[in-house]
Amino acid sequence: MYSYSNYRLIAFVRLGLCALLASASLAFAQKSTFADAAGVAAGGADVVVYFTMNKPVAGDAQFSEQHNGATYRFASAGNLALFKSDPNKYAPQYGGYCAFAAAFGKKVSSDPGQWAVVDGKLYLNKNADVSTKWKADIPGFVAKADGQWAQIKDN
Repeated sequence: MYSYSNYRLIAFVRLGLCALLASASLAFAQKSTFADAAGVAAGGADVVVYFTMNKPVAGDAQFSEQHNGATYRFASAGNLALFKSDPNKYAPQYGGYCAFAAAFGKKVSSDPGQWAVVDGKLYLNKNADVSTKWKADIPGFVAKADGQWAQIKDN
């Protein structure tokens, strides 16, 4: 039959396959949400604070929540509770990818310091130059990005 070392080898292979499948499913889930290598969305910024204090503030890992395959961090338990009550209200549009790039059918990383809340929705952009271009025609770019997002979100 099998020796002890064979059982260990089989267990090791199974464990490796489970880890591989878990990481593959996590990577797939995060495609529609921009996150760093650790799976943290919005650069770790508390997305609720954009609405309540009108500025970016770093979140704390002790106040975290999973949403759309990524981890969002919050500066307080109260902000975490607000997010949990309506995550789609606070999560950035286009999965936190650059709003300007989304208008052109592209998924590009974003900088949480380049943001705007427009009509109750949070938008992030890649950098200050891109943000300036985006702000020149926010309604036009939002309309274009809304039309593109369904086609690019899972790519």
